[in-house]
Amino acid sequence: MLNFPPSVRIFLATRPVDMRRQIDGLAALVNEILSQDPFTGHVFVFRGRRADRVKVLVWNRNGFVLYYKRLEKGRFRFPDATSPTRELDSTALTLLLEGLDLELAARAPRWHPSAPAPCVAPSGGA
Repeated sequence: MLNFPPSVRIFLATRPVDMRRQIDGLAALVNEILSQDPFTGHVFVFRGRRADRVKVLVWNRNGFVLYYKRLEKGRFRFPDATSPTRELDSTALTLLLEGLDLELAARAPRWHPSAPAPCVAPSGGA
């Protein structure tokens, strides 16, 4: 479906917007609500009031791309709206667009290498 490289940031507008807005109206909301530049190539996700519609806006080299999804049954499960925007990764966006609840999805703990052992000079005589 939608696949973005890790360098692309994905911003979710947590409060509902008017789904009648098209590209220009959503680009204006990117400036006003999200305080971002819509021409960066980052991805901006907007939700409808009934939570059954999502629009995704992204600048692609020489023009905007608008992706629109409406669920025929059920609602999207959006994260709590504690702030006007929330940053997602591409995996979270995929889960969201599939209708899965991000709050219930649990990731496996990430592996972190332990601190390297200090180098010890070899002992030896001359």
